[in-house]
Amino acid sequence: MAERRQAVPAPAALPVRQFAWSDMFIAPQDDPREQGDRPAGERETLARFLRDYRLTLELKCSGLDAQALAGRSVEPSDLSLLGLVRHLADVERSWFRRVLAGQHAPPRYRTEADRNAAFTGAIGDPAVVAEAWASWREEVRFAERFAAQVPDLDQARPYTWGEQGSGTITVREVLVHMIEEYARHCGHADLLRERIDGRVGQ
Repeated sequence: MAERRQAVPAPAALPVRQFAWSDMFIAPQDDPREQGDRPAGERETLARFLRDYRLTLELKCSGLDAQALAGRSVEPSDLSLLGLVRHLADVERSWFRRVLAGQHAPPRYRTEADRNAAFTGAIGDPAVVAEAWASWREEVRFAERFAAQVPDLDQARPYTWGEQGSGTITVREVLVHMIEEYARHCGHADLLRERIDGRVGQ
């Protein structure tokens, strides 16, 4: 006889679902993602798309306290908004400092003992939240300076990535990959924020 699984009880009170145009995070005219002239050329276009995704992550986390930012989605996932900030700080650090700039830049959060520490260590402590944002912003500043100053997007650097082996990667490929990375995780952030207070969109 097949084992019967106990139904997971529904949360006591889920937030009321709201939509961007009726309850926006900020007014359209104040949206930093819409400011500035249209980008000209490949470098500016890639930089603008990546900048706007970084701003979207900040937007999705805005107005929340430490407990809300550290709130998990649903079992067995350990995703949280705070975990995403910590994870993306490590991603920025790895690609721009370690791979492209050739610096010795070990992860801030990921360890050999806990390769998922960016998420498992994302706890509802204001000091942990402040440190995560400071780390993320420091890595973003470095990445933006590097991408703006590198003379050629075709500049290639050797890299090794786990079991995937080794090879070379260009600055262009890293920028496109980072857009992909943020696009994926901003989708996660959409769902996480909706579960917290019903805010969606924008």
